[in-house]
Amino acid sequence: MAQISVDRALEMAVAHHRAGRWRDAEAIYRQILAQLPDHALAMHQLAVLLAQQSRHEEATPLFARVIQLQPDSAEAHNDLGSVLRSQGRLTEAAAALSRAIILKPDLALAHGNLANVHRDMGKLDEAIQGFQRAIQIKPDYAAAFSNLGNALCDQGRLEESVAAFRRAVQLDPAFATAHNNLGVALDRLHRSEEAVASLQRAVQLAPDYASAFSNLGSSLLKNRKVEPAIAAFRRAIQLQPGVAESHNNLGNALGDRGDLEGAIESYRHALRLKPDYPEAMNNLAGALIDQGKLDEPEGLFRRAIELNPQMPDAHWNLAIFLLLHGDFARGLPEYEWRWKVKGMAGPPPFPQPLWDGRALNGQTILLHAEQGIGDAIQFIRYTSMVAARGGRITLRCAPELQRLFAVIPEIQEMTTPNQPLPDFDFHCPLLSLPLMFKTDLHSIPAPVPYLRADPSQADFWKNKLAGRGDAGKIGLAWAGSATHPNDRNRSTTLGNFAPLSRVNNAVFYSLQKGEAGGHLPPAGLSISNFTSELSDLADTAALIQNLDLVITVDTSIAHLAGAMGKPVWVILPSNPDWRWMYNRTDSPWYPTMRLFRQRKPNDWTAMLEEIVLVLRDAGDFGTSGAILCPKG
Repeated sequence: MAQISVDRALEMAVAHHRAGRWRDAEAIYRQILAQLPDHALAMHQLAVLLAQQSRHEEATPLFARVIQLQPDSAEAHNDLGSVLRSQGRLTEAAAALSRAIILKPDLALAHGNLANVHRDMGKLDEAIQGFQRAIQIKPDYAAAFSNLGNALCDQGRLEESVAAFRRAVQLDPAFATAHNNLGVALDRLHRSEEAVASLQRAVQLAPDYASAFSNLGSSLLKNRKVEPAIAAFRRAIQLQPGVAESHNNLGNALGDRGDLEGAIESYRHALRLKPDYPEAMNNLAGALIDQGKLDEPEGLFRRAIELNPQMPDAHWNLAIFLLLHGDFARGLPEYEWRWKVKGMAGPPPFPQPLWDGRALNGQTILLHAEQGIGDAIQFIRYTSMVAARGGRITLRCAPELQRLFAVIPEIQEMTTPNQPLPDFDFHCPLLSLPLMFKTDLHSIPAPVPYLRADPSQADFWKNKLAGRGDAGKIGLAWAGSATHPNDRNRSTTLGNFAPLSRVNNAVFYSLQKGEAGGHLPPAGLSISNFTSELSDLADTAALIQNLDLVITVDTSIAHLAGAMGKPVWVILPSNPDWRWMYNRTDSPWYPTMRLFRQRKPNDWTAMLEEIVLVLRDAGDFGTSGAILCPKG
């Protein structure tokens, strides 16, 4: 082949290459090299073409040979470093890219590629500096801005990462990867609507971008847009059927829809693709528990922990599973992992040490509420035991609990989360007290009543409710806090209490506060509502003191009535909170409590019908305590 013919052939090959006709380009490059084995330019172009097709093992020796032929080619060193990185050969890649920068200090691409290698190595500071240097050399380098955003995101510098991604898409509006990365960062900042918009733009620009569809699904799911999330995950799976993470994510979305069968199949599919996938094991175990299938979950949780010993969700879920079975000895230590679960408030950063149960000898201990109002009411019972260890108790709790807890003699001082803390020597969260005292099913402190209504307030309500004759006075609550993670299962509507309209010789009073308190009663059910006169839980306790029975979902009202020693019936979802355990009609925490359980998910009707039958059998409330408050 004459020299002019080689030049023309190379020109044709490059034209095919740029047009995406890779097979034709490769054929010509190889023809040139067959006649001129050391043609450095053709060899370099062929190596680039192979690298673009992810044929890195074929490309690597070609780039190495180009460097032998042209040792001062910064571009060849840069390209070699890039393919070495793609093969995970990071030390060699860093050496090649460093050599490229020495040869050509203003080669922005080499600075960006070396920064990517440093990011892969976990050297985030060096990576950020490299991307910034690449941008300094080439201010319109969109890929460097996007990669800088990734490194900043890795460091948790989310606002800065968002700014970098926004600059990338400003420079290149069609840069789908940058739109995707921007969406992920916004999602981590809980800016869900913006995240969804960025991810939707990414999939519009790149309809075959499986990762963007998966990220879009995750963001939609956090935004409670379950059906669009399912569609996005299914599209990701259609594009890349073998990605276990997408099947796991689809399982999460199907579970949120209430399709437990579909969720379980998705988790099992994820595990078939990736048998050592702890997140899918954890999720599968949770879905099986929700279905009432209890043989597999403990083994799945323990296997997930074996694979990832620092996985908070698996430890936490194992704790819940063990506690549901009444296994406090193994469950309570695992329950301490709650502090590390995403979405749970971490422990307050007190400089004082966590109390370990030792004798206090007059020192001050801060007990602090950490979860809901009901949790604080349930575990405040331990104050007498703490005082018995010689502790002077300061309590930090929500303002609406302070008057209620003022009757507890062991509490010397109270404060709220918004007030300055007094001096103290140790601290302990209320929900860690069962562990500190090595509580088991037989040693639960249940000296009810341990909370009492103010006598003058109780007399006020006694007079207000007088004149109803011998009719039983029943308080009702049908919804808990909407922010509770299981609220969609534990709360119901007032309409589902319709069967109570058939109960004779009873009058009903609303104990329901919040938005749900505005629900209109179903036809035939008359409910007196004085909740506008209840400013805090001390007021609610005074009203409950004058009732014969409380019927409630799993909310703070259940704990308050139980702590006061009042007859209280709790209607529970099929997947109850751990404290109610499985298959019990009583509660070791509250001797005057009776538990009614759903036989299948979301079936409130059967429970309420059962309650109607029991109430009818009760007859005269004043003489039927054994029915209202069963023992054991």
